[in-house]
Amino acid sequence: MVLEPTSDTQAYIEDCEVCCNPIEIRFRGEGGELVEFDAQPIEQ
Repeated sequence: MVLEPTSDTQAYIEDCEVCCNPIEIRFRGEGGELVEFDAQPIEQ
């Protein structure tokens, strides 16, 4: 997974590379550095 840590919060849904189930990705960057990251499965 490639993340581009911009200066704002981003969230999107992506299929897991291992099990192919959807996961919600949330992350936040400051000054080009990743400062927060979370990935949660989406209940089906």
